[in-house]
Amino acid sequence: MSLILPDLLELMDLAASRAQALVVELRAAVASRTTHEGRTDRALLDAEQHGAHGLAWMAAYAETLRQTALWARALTAQGRFGEADALPAQLLAYEYASQLLGGVPMNQGETFRTWDLGVPSLPMGPVVGRLAAGATQAVKSRIVELLDQARGRPALEASGLDETLDAIADQFHAFTAEKITPFAHGWHLRDELIPLALLQEMGALGVFGLTAPEAWGGSGLGKVAMCVVTEALSRGYIGTGSLGTRSEIAAELLIAHGTDDQKARLLPGIVSGAIVPTAVFTEPEAGSDLGSLRTRAVRDGDTWRVTGAKTWITHAARADIMTLLVRTDPASKDHRGLSMFLAEKPRGTDAEPFPARGMSGGEIAVIGYRGMKEYELAFDGFEVTHANLLGGQEGQGFAQLMATFESARIQTAARAIGVAQNALDLALDYALQRRQFGEPIAAFPRVANKLAMMAAEILGARRLAWFAAEAKDAGRRCDLEAGMAKLTAARIAWACADNAVQIHGGTGFAVEQPVSRVLADARILNIFEGAGEIQAQVIARRLLEGAN
Repeated sequence: MSLILPDLLELMDLAASRAQALVVELRAAVASRTTHEGRTDRALLDAEQHGAHGLAWMAAYAETLRQTALWARALTAQGRFGEADALPAQLLAYEYASQLLGGVPMNQGETFRTWDLGVPSLPMGPVVGRLAAGATQAVKSRIVELLDQARGRPALEASGLDETLDAIADQFHAFTAEKITPFAHGWHLRDELIPLALLQEMGALGVFGLTAPEAWGGSGLGKVAMCVVTEALSRGYIGTGSLGTRSEIAAELLIAHGTDDQKARLLPGIVSGAIVPTAVFTEPEAGSDLGSLRTRAVRDGDTWRVTGAKTWITHAARADIMTLLVRTDPASKDHRGLSMFLAEKPRGTDAEPFPARGMSGGEIAVIGYRGMKEYELAFDGFEVTHANLLGGQEGQGFAQLMATFESARIQTAARAIGVAQNALDLALDYALQRRQFGEPIAAFPRVANKLAMMAAEILGARRLAWFAAEAKDAGRRCDLEAGMAKLTAARIAWACADNAVQIHGGTGFAVEQPVSRVLADARILNIFEGAGEIQAQVIARRLLEGAN
């Protein structure tokens, strides 16, 4: 007897359409509280953060339902929508529709309910009732059986890729299993940088030039390929999945804004991995408010001298070049006085991490995400040649950087999916091997239910991330889609890691267990590339653009 609901596709479509209609009502309710003279008022929006951020979360869930329904339809048309796809999809549809009806957890202590804005969610009720039959214990236990059968393969539901991307997924899954997974926990425990030899191998495989044009030595692939590769690498270790982020940012900045000379000098090396970039944006007192940056650069002929402090700079010691955002107009007080430099520097060593004159730094000890290390940097007359002012234009740094955020957040979503998949891998292996009362603990409902929900949420997160990537590949504005993907995937990674530790019990609390590393690594995902609260605010503002 099949556990797949006979009208599953229709129910998924219905859940998605009801969810979208609910978001329209919520958007109108938020707009009525935050609009002044026909425009969204920043102060009013700040005062209504709970409702505005709740709108963002519910919109992200609604879009996840829609993308999952579209994906299911597409696979069905190809005759490829099997049990391993359908059961997690229907569980996800039931769970997200239920949360839209009763309340979405924005974090462990904040739940948003539509009634908080005076909007009834009752139309979701009937579809939730009909989907409930697809979320029984038998369904969840069968998902665990299917997960067991799929162990060792790229993913439970990797179907939907074309032949090229399918081959890429297989290639990087195999590479990760051989070159990363067996060594990742040792790097973490010893707090070591990822070996340079591995960076070189990744460069040879094209990791750092996936989306760059072939004319510059890249592969000319799209952002979906970036997601596939990033997820595979992050499934072994978040550090290796993150190595491409800074290269992606630097290459995108150069391709979009660089002069011909800058492209010729720097792009081939960045794309090949010979030049290791780092992103130097954040300051101690600025955080997400980039417009208030204080680090300044003063021009002296063909040289700019940089003075100030930066913090949370990843891979800074080993990097050869910094995408460095500084203030070049001392009279400015906002983003209009910022400029972007491609600041070259000598690569540091263990003995001398920052050998450049006018630059010093210190490591920030962190609980996870260790493979590239985090640093505080101080500049005191550090010199950058004028030829490395991005595009040769002052005052354009903020706008240039903003154009890269879509790609960075899509890639962060892919990193989060890889971390979540890693957590599921570890939890599943342990739950199948660990026996209590004569049977594997995976047979107990509370354990099986955690595993099944991990699989379902990872499925949805992947759909949303690829949707954003496809929009980017099509040349459409996708800051909304990218933000939703990053927001939800970061939460899912943390939930998966937390549940994986719970399944391990006391064993999972031991530092020698890889699952403890995954928990620490997962925690950063809701902070960098836009903290969850900032991300929800950005999403809300974008949604409200269409309501005013």
